[in-house]
Amino acid sequence: MTYNSSSYTTGMDRTARSEEVCLKFPPKVISPGLTALLVQKDKLGKLMDYSGPRLHFQMVVIFVLTQIIHSLLKLLGLPLFISQLLAGILMSPVIFSDEHSLVTISEDSVAVIGSVGALGFMFFMFLSGVKMDLRLTWKSGKLAIAIGLFPVLVSLIFWLMTVKTLHPGGNVFSNKIFHLAVTYSGTSFPVIHSLLSELKILNSELGRLGLSAALIGDMVTLVLTMFSVWVNTGIQKGSKDVLFDVGMAMLYVCILVFVLRPGMKWMVKRTPEAGQIKDTCFYIIILAFMISPRFTALFRVYFFYGPFIFGLAVPDGPPLGSALVEKLDPVVSGLLMPIFATTCGMRFDLSYFKYSTKYAYHQAVGAVVTLIIKFGVSLLLPLLCKMPTRDSFALAFIMISKGIVEMGSYSIMNDSRIISEDIFAHLTIVIIIVASVVPIAVKKLYDPSKKYLCFQKRTVMNSRFNQELRMIGCVHVPGNVNSIINLLNASCPTRECPIALDVLHLVKLSGQATPLFIAHHNQQKASSNKSYSDNVVVAFKQFERDNLGAVSVNFFTAVSPWNLMYEDTCNLAMDRLTSFIILPFHRRWYSDGSIESEDQTLRSLNFDILERAPCSVGILVEGRRNIKGSNSKDTLSPSNSSSYAIAVIFLGGEDDREALALAKRFSQDESVSLTVIHLKAVDSLEFFLAEDERMLDKEMLKDIKASVPLTYIEEHVKDGPETSTFLRSIVKDYQLIIVGRRYRSEDAITLGLEEWCEFREIGIIGDLLSSSDFFGNFSLLIVQQQRKRN
Repeated sequence: MTYNSSSYTTGMDRTARSEEVCLKFPPKVISPGLTALLVQKDKLGKLMDYSGPRLHFQMVVIFVLTQIIHSLLKLLGLPLFISQLLAGILMSPVIFSDEHSLVTISEDSVAVIGSVGALGFMFFMFLSGVKMDLRLTWKSGKLAIAIGLFPVLVSLIFWLMTVKTLHPGGNVFSNKIFHLAVTYSGTSFPVIHSLLSELKILNSELGRLGLSAALIGDMVTLVLTMFSVWVNTGIQKGSKDVLFDVGMAMLYVCILVFVLRPGMKWMVKRTPEAGQIKDTCFYIIILAFMISPRFTALFRVYFFYGPFIFGLAVPDGPPLGSALVEKLDPVVSGLLMPIFATTCGMRFDLSYFKYSTKYAYHQAVGAVVTLIIKFGVSLLLPLLCKMPTRDSFALAFIMISKGIVEMGSYSIMNDSRIISEDIFAHLTIVIIIVASVVPIAVKKLYDPSKKYLCFQKRTVMNSRFNQELRMIGCVHVPGNVNSIINLLNASCPTRECPIALDVLHLVKLSGQATPLFIAHHNQQKASSNKSYSDNVVVAFKQFERDNLGAVSVNFFTAVSPWNLMYEDTCNLAMDRLTSFIILPFHRRWYSDGSIESEDQTLRSLNFDILERAPCSVGILVEGRRNIKGSNSKDTLSPSNSSSYAIAVIFLGGEDDREALALAKRFSQDESVSLTVIHLKAVDSLEFFLAEDERMLDKEMLKDIKASVPLTYIEEHVKDGPETSTFLRSIVKDYQLIIVGRRYRSEDAITLGLEEWCEFREIGIIGDLLSSSDFFGNFSLLIVQQQRKRN
């Protein structure tokens, strides 16, 4: 059976567009297996005649090539997208002839892998719409609106002027020129979001500004794209057809906004609080998405944006948006999109540069001019608003970034004959260069951790004793609320030594693309109707009322990815002039030593904060529950005892001195019984401590002995095992034990214990006291003094 290849072309069969390809029906899908092919001579060739094995083989080659290339290019800071494109180029006839290429002109290679990649791109655009919250456009600042709007419009105008200069007699709205110009000057939110995520600056100050500007720019690009399609329709068919197309597109949007979105909100309302969306609702939405391309064609909506617009109608965040993202994103981003990116690279052919037309060169020049103008406008606007020069340059690079969305757009235009092969080749080179340069430039220009390098001492030791101690309490789960409240109750805050507590509720970003930071005391509402921290606010408000005049509480909620939550914590500590951050430990135990709960992502977050915090940090290890599964009282609960027994394990060093300073603040109330346990090495091993450190330790011990009533215990030990034996005998007498982290501190007292240390973030002594060998219903606070940085 004979077909002209243009009837099913996906762009990879560029050499056969004027040829006829013979297809055999019914097509061969599943092979009879290697056993049946053993008797045949050309086993691999026969096996590749079947579309199933061919697709599987192509997928394996795609992922192997991509990982090999990325393992080399990631050392240069290049994104995975570049490796996927280069893998496609290597699989194309640029390297292999058509007869040896993995993508020969056949139904199997062209129709099957092309369709799989196209399906992945449709899902990607749909999920991009699901993650976006259009209500943030109204909350974007003036600078974000200006950066999102003006670079797109100004660069578009300059490109049209360039076209007029190169083609004085031409019509800028003919031959799809305007539509192509929009793709040059437009901004893609998914591309910028992916860039910021890969650079780990998504919820930094620059990242938030870039996301807001990208959201505005993407909406402007969407409107201009639809306008370019309608203009081209008007040129070809007339004004009546344009009005009809506009009316049908508006009808499509109205159906999504007033019919489908309320229906999906109704599904959300029927979902129990903190529950999962029903599978039936999930399947209904997927079915609606799968048939959306047909409706976009029916309603005259540009098919490139059809799934994207449908995704915008889905309520973002939990339970519906997060369920869609969590179930679909691993398959789409991990399997389907790499195939699509690689098939885009398969379309590229260097041979077309030899026969490029003058028009193709003009298009390449126009693309470069548009990028330069857009970069200049994106740079000028923040500079006028007094943004630092390096940050302004980094933001300008972010706004001109190109990626998979632009590559997909040009591939679709290539398949649709909107652009020729030589134009596609030029634009592919432009995208590869821009996508490679931008991440490297942004990483060199912008380092968010530099703002944490403050020269001011923000420690408990350096805070004035008669002034409030500014603290941050980080909350992840409801159990953390009681732990922090009980710790502060144990400190017995007074009007003479008050505490200013900032409660930061850290919530994982799920089902949406834009991080949120909500300051509840400023009555800043979230961009949606979701309430993240009501229970946390109620609990700490009650704590504030119980300690009226001694404690003031402010509430914040940060919704961001787990691996970037340290940015929210450290930024808040900088803005609020915080001296001490309380972090919950990632593991909780029962009294018999068994693990109640554990979260490795929380442990990674604690490490990030310890490394970057602009102040002192404490990790709170909760006391063990008495009865497994019961709601036993906490060790630090005021109802447990009229007196709190607090012990400080002092070995020496800056972290231990910070622990003593904190204990001094905690022991101002008569109900607190403080014990300082000073562990000293035997005389022959005291050389481990430097002379200046010993002098500072003596001064600190002398000061606390003169300031507060305490019990002082001095114990000489010779090594780690002896230290362990002594501590095991005394820890059961206390409700709260405070120790310094002392990470990487060489000491005879801990000699032999470091090799058994499981949790480096709480130090050797902290790890020892939290082990199952130490029985006792006590809580543990590990203190790290503000780190000195160059």
